[in-house]
Amino acid sequence: MNIVKATEKYEAWLAGRIPLIRADLERKHAMMRDAPFSFLRATFYRWAQIWPQVCARTNAPEVLGVGDLHVENFGTWRDIEGRLVWGINDFDEACWLPYTCDLVRLVASAHLAITAEHLTMISPAKASKAILDGYRAGIRAGGRPFVLAEHHTALRQMAVERLKEPEKFWEKLKGLPSCKESVSPGALKGIQKMLPSPEVQYRIVHRVSGLGSLGRRRYAALADWHGGSIAREAKELTNSAWRWFGSRRADSEIRYQEAMDRAFRCPDPFVRVKGRWVVRRLAPDCSRIELTSLPTKHDAVRLLQSMGWETANLHLGTREARILARDLEKRGPGWLHSDAQAMVEATRQDWEEWRKRR
Repeated sequence: MNIVKATEKYEAWLAGRIPLIRADLERKHAMMRDAPFSFLRATFYRWAQIWPQVCARTNAPEVLGVGDLHVENFGTWRDIEGRLVWGINDFDEACWLPYTCDLVRLVASAHLAITAEHLTMISPAKASKAILDGYRAGIRAGGRPFVLAEHHTALRQMAVERLKEPEKFWEKLKGLPSCKESVSPGALKGIQKMLPSPEVQYRIVHRVSGLGSLGRRRYAALADWHGGSIAREAKELTNSAWRWFGSRRADSEIRYQEAMDRAFRCPDPFVRVKGRWVVRRLAPDCSRIELTSLPTKHDAVRLLQSMGWETANLHLGTREARILARDLEKRGPGWLHSDAQAMVEATRQDWEEWRKRR
C-alpha cells in the first residue's frame, strides 16, 4: 500500500470516529510536502504501518508510550508550585507499544531535523548516541523529572530564550477570528471547568496548530482576567493511530491522561482530559518548543540526551527499569542508529511519493 492510499484509508478510519475539518486536513496535506521532517511529524499512522516491515528486531518489552514521539514533542509548563518544568507535552497518540518504537522514532526525527538544519553542530551518529545515552541514564536513575528552577542550567537557558517576547504569543492568538460555527458542548464544558472563575467572559476561536492532529476540532478560549490575557485550549481526542493498522494489540482506550499520570514527571495542573477533549492552559511558558526558536548556539547533545532521559521517565511508569535495561543490553551497539536510518530512508521514499502524487 503506498502512502497516498494509506492516508486515504487512515483518514476514512479517523472520520468514522470524530468529525474532521476538511480545510485543516488540506493544510496538513500541503505541509506534508514541505520536507521529510514535517512529513514524519504528520504521519504517525504510516509509521505504525511500516515500522514492523522496515525494522527487523521489533519485538521488545511493551510500555505505555508516546507513539508519535519526535524532537518537537517537548515543551514547558508550570507545576503546582509554579516552577518551570520541561518534558514531553503531547500524548495524542499514547498507546501500548514496544519501547524501541518511541526511541527509533525520536532518533529518526533528530536525523531529519539535522538535515533540515533545525538542529545544528551535531551529526546523525552523535544524535543517536546522545539520545540512547540519555535514555540509559534515565533508566539507571529510575527516572527524574526536569524541574528547571534550580537544575539543568543549559536546558533552562534554551527553554527560557523563547519567553523574552510574550507579546508575540498573545498577538498571534488574539488575531484569530471568533468562531462562527457552533462549538461542541463537550469542549465548552471542559474549557469552563479549567477557567480561574466561572465569571470570566471569553470568546472562542478555532486554533490551527501542530501537524499530526491537524484536521481535528481544536478550540481556544481567550479572555482578559485581572489585568492580563489568559487562554485555554480544547482539542478533540480519539484512539491512537497505532490501533488503525490493527496488526498489534487492539487498544480501544484513549491513553492521554493515563500516560501523564503514570510517568515520572511534575504534572501540569492545567492539563486534564475531560471526556473526549484534552484541555490545557495556553501561555508563553506553557507550550511546545520549536527547534527554530532555540538560541543559535544551543547545546544539541545536551538537549538530545535530555529527550532520551525524558522518554525513559515516561516508559518507567509502566515497565520496570531492570526489564528495559536487560533488553537494551541484548541489543548491543549500533542498533538504534541503524534502525533510525532505515526508517529515515523509508520516510524519504514516502515523502517523494507524496510530492509526486499530491
